[in-house]
Amino acid sequence: MSVQERKERERADRERLIVATAREIAEQQGWDAVTTRRLAERIEYSQPVLYSHFRGKREIVGAVALEGAAEMAAALRAAARTSATDDGPRARVAALARAYLDFAARNPAVYDAVFRLDGGLAFAREDTPEPLKDAFAALLETLGEVAGDGVHPALFTEVFWASLHGLATLGRAGRLPPEDAERRTELLVDRLAVL
Repeated sequence: MSVQERKERERADRERLIVATAREIAEQQGWDAVTTRRLAERIEYSQPVLYSHFRGKREIVGAVALEGAAEMAAALRAAARTSATDDGPRARVAALARAYLDFAARNPAVYDAVFRLDGGLAFAREDTPEPLKDAFAALLETLGEVAGDGVHPALFTEVFWASLHGLATLGRAGRLPPEDAERRTELLVDRLAVL
């Protein structure tokens, strides 16, 4: 291995450590607790080293968002796959909805990085980063088949996704009674998906 390759590997390792540590702090204490000073102390590198990887917290949030979007896409696809093809589209859509809501509940700081915080990432544009496009594609793959006649699959997916986001956000904020969470998911699937 050349010196250059070793330096590149070490740089990539440091970057992964910064992102993982930011994510850990955010999940434990919230995003307000994530500062470059705290990160530098936790990973035992100087603040200038952090700034050599990221210009600031906004870029770190963006890196966590990209990582989280990739994880969400994998979780959504796994849920749709696990729901047997024999079970039909309703079962796949219900599994997808549950997987989305479970991801949001299990990873609140990551979910916030993807959907609520400014990570400097473009959404719904040509320059949208690939992990964000892929997370949307993971929804579209299942939801597109239940959009209904004359309904554009991507538009339907946006509406369904917005509904899931509302359930996730309002549920987490304690604005919806938790005992009805499953009934809300079933209602969403039954009313919006043309099966």
